[in-house]
Amino acid sequence: MKKKLLVTDLPCSEYEGKRVFVRVDFNVPVNGGKITEDYRIRRTIPTIDYLTRCGARVILASHMGRPKGRRIENLSMAPVAERLNEFLGIKVRFPGAVVGRKVENASKKLKNGEVMLLENLRYHNEEAENDADFSRKLASLADIYVNEAFGTSHRAHASTYGMTAHFEKKLAGLMVGNEIKFLSRLIRRPKKPYLVIVGGMKIKDKIGALKNIIKKADRVLVGGGVAYTFLAARGVSVGKCSVEKEMICWAREALETYKEKIILPVDHVMAEAGGGRKMRVVVTGAGIPDDMTAFDIGPKTVEKFTSYIKGEGTVFWNGPMGFFEVDDFSNGTSAIARSFALATWRGATTVLGGGDSVASLKKSGVKFSEATHMSTGGGACFEFLGGVDLPGISILSDS
Repeated sequence: MKKKLLVTDLPCSEYEGKRVFVRVDFNVPVNGGKITEDYRIRRTIPTIDYLTRCGARVILASHMGRPKGRRIENLSMAPVAERLNEFLGIKVRFPGAVVGRKVENASKKLKNGEVMLLENLRYHNEEAENDADFSRKLASLADIYVNEAFGTSHRAHASTYGMTAHFEKKLAGLMVGNEIKFLSRLIRRPKKPYLVIVGGMKIKDKIGALKNIIKKADRVLVGGGVAYTFLAARGVSVGKCSVEKEMICWAREALETYKEKIILPVDHVMAEAGGGRKMRVVVTGAGIPDDMTAFDIGPKTVEKFTSYIKGEGTVFWNGPMGFFEVDDFSNGTSAIARSFALATWRGATTVLGGGDSVASLKKSGVKFSEATHMSTGGGACFEFLGGVDLPGISILSDS
């Protein structure tokens, strides 16, 4: 990949008095109107600081959750505006809308060094549809475009792709630049042995990248919901666990081709289908009973998986091992997180794919500093490492 033009590659004079649209990823957890984890916000502050010091008029835009075109109050960006006030030490303007006359007027009234945050982009279906008219309206608010949202760069949405056609200068933010630089090294020359840990729910969302990653990896540990499609492909009974039937043929093929590489769970923590925990059991060896659902990897699997996580080579982890949000089903993910941290201290290059992986790390009591690199993008990070072209990155200006 060619080196992308960063915001800091241009002198301050290029930004003074200019309106700069910065696509950020402020899709952070909010409970009762309060942000419970602000890592993604903090990662963008250096880029915002640079632009405001240069006298730019900064317009920030992000999505939050999946409101599907409806205005849902608990998915408003208002709490983010308040947190930005604290971090930046200035009053961030918040017009409470994304497009329209109110937003247009607010953008024109911005002064040098001021910041405005738009409302949730996904209050408009046109965002995910990459609607041309919506893209044009967003682009009309600014003079320069900056992508500081690596986590959404695998989506060809209006704010990450469509609107960029209206800009001459399309730059990468500092955080996006760091992601590209670090992950590109990992693609070219991963330090061996290369261990990949895959969890989460669906293979379908990851298959393009997974095909390439399996080829390069020395071992692939498969947990979470993804594991049950692989187990079903092997002929193991998976009870009420979710299985992607359209992926079974590919999973069977992968298991035959990479027999020694792909390591699957050998036991599971289960409960009655529907998540009831009164009958929580651990069963080893046999398949999962028809009336049960597995919500975590079992103790023998934990022992097996962690034996592969050593203080050498490269360890890439994307996705939790189970329903870690519930304490009864968090042990597998926590054990992986602790082994991941130990591998860092022992000398391995450890890379965490964002999203739920970040939340699971925090719940496990592992510090963010106990990873060599912690990506802000889950799906985007996984696809990038798999060699998949990310629309939001490919359209940025090359330096």
